Parts: sequence; structure tokens; C-alpha cells
Amino acid sequence: METTGFQVLRQLAGAGSLTLEGEEAGEGPPVVLLHGLSATRRNVVQGSRALIKRGYRLISYDARGHGASQPAPRYEYSDLVADLDAVLEQLELDRVALVGSSMGAATAMAFTLEHPERVPALVQITPAYTGYARTGDVDGESWEKLATALDGGIEEFIRVAQPGNLPERWREVAREATRQRMERHADLSAVAEALRELPSSIAWKGLDRLSELEVPVLVVGSQDDSDWLHPLGVAEEYCRKLPNCELVVEEKGQSPLAWQGARLSNAIVDFFERVGYTA
Repeated sequence: METTGFQVLRQLAGAGSLTLEGEEAGEGPPVVLLHGLSATRRNVVQGSRALIKRGYRLISYDARGHGASQPAPRYEYSDLVADLDAVLEQLELDRVALVGSSMGAATAMAFTLEHPERVPALVQITPAYTGYARTGDVDGESWEKLATALDGGIEEFIRVAQPGNLPERWREVAREATRQRMERHADLSAVAEALRELPSSIAWKGLDRLSELEVPVLVVGSQDDSDWLHPLGVAEEYCRKLPNCELVVEEKGQSPLAWQGARLSNAIVDFFERVGYTA
């Protein structure tokens, strides 16, 4: 199935313009992928085309300052939500399923809380946003430390980003995955700036707002021994709050579902079919 690229030109009040780079493939109900902080559009379903093969139109784009998209004057969740809205407007998409990972999960949820009628199904992959700005340390690693490491280059970022208590069986996989995603960025300084700014911004206030959302949601968690930045407890709390939620997590000792593109994609399609988001 042929992949078609697209660009979205955003005019920013008092700050010129910003171009977002994206791509789409397939035919059928539209699905928009939203990636995490320091990742690119390839890292949501890890390049899998299973959604396309099972009859969906797959749309993805690099967030501002990430991948091939241009750097921006600011990196806050309100900006990311506005970028998403601009992508949907250009592609003339009124209703669309959203699949977000980490930062992308918070962006997708923030958009859905404001426009629930436009999102027939929502997927949250390893959510980490807890309803307030993250301004302190996360398991001993501050966001500023990660950004400073990236200033020193990819190898230094890999060294700092990987926690010392990560089990040996995950270390090489995690190192290589991190290296590959960082090499896809056109401007590492923009990613570093996003690392400094985004965690202290607010996507929405308080997890209690999730209890208002009737949209069907699939939450994909990861065990804490393999993914320390995305606590399983956050994914579990989302499903406790959301009225219409399914939670899926790999068994202890298994490779995280979020790392397995084809398996993850098929779990997403199965969820879409259960909630009636089909052609």
C-alpha cells in the first residue's frame, strides 16, 4: 500500500509559521497516531502496517520540533492540541480515532476531553500524565538532566536515559531503540528544548475529568521493570476513572506490548472492532 506524505503549515500568532511533516496510507476509517516526547511518528506502532492491512487509513505526523517537523517557539500541550486540530482540518477529518503514546496519549486525551463527539475511539499507550505539570524528578532523573544529556549528543542521552536498574534482558533492546529514534530527528536542540518545556505544561487539570468521558478507551500499560518512565499505576488509574475503558498489559517478564508493533496494532484493531469503529 503506497504511503503519501503531507505537510501542514501552521501560522503562529506573532511567531511566523511552523511546518509539520506527516504521512498517510491505506483506506477505511481514519486513525491518527500521536507519538511521545523525543520520539517520531514511526514510534507509535513501531512502523507496523497491520492497521492498514486490516482496513484502516493510517495517519501520522512528527510533532513540532521532532523528526522532520520544524522547531517551534514553544512546547506546551495546548500547542500540541492545536497542531492536531490543524492536521485534522487540513485532511478534512471531522471524526477520527486517536492513538497516542506517552506525550501523544496526553495530547489525544486533552483533545478528546474538549471534543468527545469527534473521537469515536481512543487508545492511550503507556500514559504518564497524571493531571498536573511534572516539575520535579522522575525516579531520580530530571527532565533537565535528560535535555542536558541530549545537548551532549545521542550517545550521552542514551547513557543518561537508561536507568541503572533496568534488567539486563532489556538493556541492549532499549539502547538500540533509543538510538534509532534519536537518529530520526533533524534538530536535536529542538528536542532538548521540548524535553525542558513540555513536562511542566498542563494537558488538562486533574484525572477526575476522565470520569466524564463516555468515549471507549483502550489503555496499554507496561510493567514497571521494563518502562520506568510510564508507571503501570498511571495506566491502571486511568481505567479506574474512565467509564468505558479496557486495560491491556503484558505478563511479567514478557517484552512490553508497546514495543511490539504488529501485536500492538492487532490489539488496537480488535478493540476498534469491539466498539464498532469499522468500515
